Amino acid sequence: MGTPITQEGHTQLSAELDNLKSVERPAIIEAIAAARAHGDLKENAEYHSAKEKQGFIEARIKLLDSLLSSADIIDPATIGADGRCIFGSYVKLKNEDDKIVNYRLVGEFESDVENGLLSSTSPIGRALIGKYADDNIAIETPGGTKEYEILEIRYTAESTAENTD
Repeated sequence: MGTPITQEGHTQLSAELDNLKSVERPAIIEAIAAARAHGDLKENAEYHSAKEKQGFIEARIKLLDSLLSSADIIDPATIGADGRCIFGSYVKLKNEDDKIVNYRLVGEFESDVENGLLSSTSPIGRALIGKYADDNIAIETPGGTKEYEILEIRYTAESTAENTD
C-alpha cells in the first residue's frame, strides 16, 4: 500500500511539484548564473544563498516525486464505512469547553491544522479512526487529557444528508 492521500491533496502537491520544476528551478538557475557573473565565489553571498535555495528546491522536488509516485488516492465516499470515521472523513467535534471544531482526516504531507486538515496519524486522528458520531474520545496530551464528542462524520465536503428530526 502506498502513502494515503486525498484527491485534493494529490492535486495540490502535484501543482506544487509542477511549479517547482517549471518556475522555481529555472529561476534559481538564472539567479546562480547571475551571481556567478559577479566574480569571486568565495565571498559571494548571493551565490551561496542561491545555491542553498537550489538545494532546498531540489530536495523538495525529490520528496514530492517520491511521495506522488507512491501515493494511494483515497476517496472516503467510495468506501463502505457505515458511518465510521475513516481516512478522508470530515469530522465535527465538540471539545470539553463546548467549542466546535471541524477537521478533515488527511495524509501527513497534506495536513494543515490551521485550515482544518488533520493528519490521520496525529494523536487526535488516530483516536478518531473507527469511531462513530456520538462517540467520545480522550487524548492524552502533555497538558492533560483532552476530551471530544464526535458530533458528525461526513465523507464529502458538503453534507448531503437530509435532517430527519
